[in-house]
Amino acid sequence: MQAARQLVLDFLGIAPGPEEGPAAGPAPVAAPQAASAPLEHPQANRQVVLEGLRVAYVLRRARRRSIGFRVDGDGLSVRAPASASVGAIEAALQAKAGWIVRKLAEQGEWQRRLEGARIDWKEGAVLPYLGEPLAIVLDPAHRVAGAGARLAAAEPGQSARQLHVPLARHASPAQLRDAVQAWLLDEARRHFTQRLEHFAPLLGVRWTRLSLSSARSRWGSARSDGSIRLNWRLMHFRPAIIDYVVAHELAHLRVMDHSPRFWNTVASVVPDYAALRAGLRDEPPPMWD
Repeated sequence: MQAARQLVLDFLGIAPGPEEGPAAGPAPVAAPQAASAPLEHPQANRQVVLEGLRVAYVLRRARRRSIGFRVDGDGLSVRAPASASVGAIEAALQAKAGWIVRKLAEQGEWQRRLEGARIDWKEGAVLPYLGEPLAIVLDPAHRVAGAGARLAAAEPGQSARQLHVPLARHASPAQLRDAVQAWLLDEARRHFTQRLEHFAPLLGVRWTRLSLSSARSRWGSARSDGSIRLNWRLMHFRPAIIDYVVAHELAHLRVMDHSPRFWNTVASVVPDYAALRAGLRDEPPPMWD
């Protein structure tokens, strides 16, 4: 095993997770029609009709023994050995047509939910912070050189906490977004460090470095040298979900795979990890751009 081998979470993306399917086995029944799903991959180089729907997919040749399918927010991608004929690839696609169409439909729905959660960067915008609503307040009175945003309690009659951002009333959406992101990055590093320090002794591991990620396809990763990478967008989720991701990555410092032994390791510190993992899949974070 390579010393610098990187393990990523098996749920990926700011999405319910790209899904990779096997090339053999019975196709699932009851596949919904996916008229608004991502049926055309942006890098598509082939197309096929699956359950009456034309699906444009990207085919990549790889050094592997079997044909694998992956469905994410872009659509369907296929990895196949160089020796696999186009006929064999399309036969494998037809064998798993129900699974593919169902996953495309799920991704299409997820993308619509993401669009619905897009942040409108202006005074009064609300975004989730540790699972609770956080209202943005422009606070030009506190525009002091070097001063950042500050968290405040909800005012009487308001349910959401407030983030006071020291910007002028005429600040652009980009200025407001950048100021809030700078604050959230600081909060993420502080919170993640605290939770890493909590779980590492419980798991009997030592982490060496924390870095923050803004990737759209990974929530976290771990390397066997003890370095941990966590997506700052996790700060939108409730603390229990963040704890699951932190414990997941630290558990990789003991077990560098997703074997039953790995999941038992996670369960030793986060017994309800399965429900929390589902919550991470099912709760879309807001779109910033």
